[in-house]
Amino acid sequence: MSSRRNDSAGVAIVELTALLPWWGGVMLAGASYGALHLYVSRPMSPVALGETSTFLIQAMTRALATTGQYLLPVLFLIATLTSVFRRRKRRQLLAGVSAAPDALNAMSWREFEMLVGEAFRVQGYSVVETGGSADGGVDVVLRKDSEKYFVQCKQWRAQTVGVPIVRELYGAMAAHGATGGFVVTSGPFTKPAIEFAQGRNVTLIDCPQLHAMIQRVSQNSLAAKNAASPIVPAESLACPTCSKPMAMRTARRGPKTGQRFWGCTGYPTCTGTRAIA
Repeated sequence: MSSRRNDSAGVAIVELTALLPWWGGVMLAGASYGALHLYVSRPMSPVALGETSTFLIQAMTRALATTGQYLLPVLFLIATLTSVFRRRKRRQLLAGVSAAPDALNAMSWREFEMLVGEAFRVQGYSVVETGGSADGGVDVVLRKDSEKYFVQCKQWRAQTVGVPIVRELYGAMAAHGATGGFVVTSGPFTKPAIEFAQGRNVTLIDCPQLHAMIQRVSQNSLAAKNAASPIVPAESLACPTCSKPMAMRTARRGPKTGQRFWGCTGYPTCTGTRAIA
C-alpha cells in the first residue's frame, strides 16, 4: 500500500512539474538537491536522554532527506524531459493540422487539447492544461496581461455542442473570476449555444474557425522566424533608396502578411523595398 502511495506521489510530482517550462524542472532539480544535501550534511541536533520520540523523528527526517536529495532531482529531470517531449508534440500537431486540415479528425481528445493549447500559446498566452479536472470541466487555463481565460475543448466530430456546455463554462468563469472563455470544438454549435454566448465574453470556435486560427498563427510564426534571421544572398540587390545590400524578408502585418520581399539591410533607418520577381 505504501509503495503505491509513493508511486502516486512520484507520478504527481512529474505531472505537475511537466506543466512548467523545461527550465523550471531543471531549476527545481538543482534547488532540491542543494537544499536536501545541505540538510543531510549538518550534524543531528543533540537529544536529551529519554527523548526517544524526538530522536526517531530526526532520524526518519534525515533518512527521507538522504533519499530525497537524489530521488527528487531525478523526478524533476524526468518531468523536464516530459515537458520537452510534450512541447515538441504540440508543435508537430500544430504543423500537421496547418499542412493537412483533415489530420484534426484522426486526433484523440488529449491531442486535441494539446493542439488548442499550442494555438493559444503561439498567440502569447501562458497555457496550463488541466484535462477537465477544474470546476466546470475547464480543459485549459490561459493567462495574458494579468487576465485569466478558461477554455473547454470538445473533440466531437459527429455531435453538436449545445447550450449546456457553454452555460457550464460561463458558470466556471463567474465562479473563478475569469475575464473570458473559449469553447473549441471539431464540430458545430447549436443555434441556442451561439445565442447564449453572445454578450457574455464567451467565444465559440468551431472546426472551420479553428482551422483558420491555426493557419493564421502558423503563418505568423513563420513570418517572425524569417524576420529574425533574414536570408541574405551572395549577390543581393542594391536598395533603390540608399544602395545598401538587400535581404529577403517576410511581411508580418498589413494586407501582404506572409508574402516575401526584398528589404534594405539598413532598416529601420532605411525602409527601401523591392518586390521579388
